[in-house]
Amino acid sequence: MIRAPDAIWGAGQMIGRWTAWKRFPNAFQGESLEAPIGPGVYEVCHTETGEQVSFGSAANVAEALSKVLPSADTRKWPFFRRNSRPRYSSSELEYRTCPAGTVVEARVAAGQMLGHRNAMWRRFAAGRV
Repeated sequence: MIRAPDAIWGAGQMIGRWTAWKRFPNAFQGESLEAPIGPGVYEVCHTETGEQVSFGSAANVAEALSKVLPSADTRKWPFFRRNSRPRYSSSELEYRTCPAGTVVEARVAAGQMLGHRNAMWRRFAAGRV
């Protein structure tokens, strides 16, 4: 399991720290997200396995996180769209966020994090062969 580092560096300077992991809210029960309504980076993982479900940067982190799972009116979708249902329910997920000053800083930080993660996977794979 490889997760993002605690500090994020963007444009040569640290832009923020990750929040603690939080349980993903259940919209059907009226729970809400605790996330910045501005630019930043987010990560959503499966609670038990640590599998990364979603990761990215956004101009509005709260809005991006709210779109990870489909809305309550998914029953209105046609039958051929059933494959688009999520693999996990909201109770099986956890998330964390990191605020950024600008959208550009958030994109740079997310890109750097993906680069670090890919490098770690390559090193791990090279050691396994």
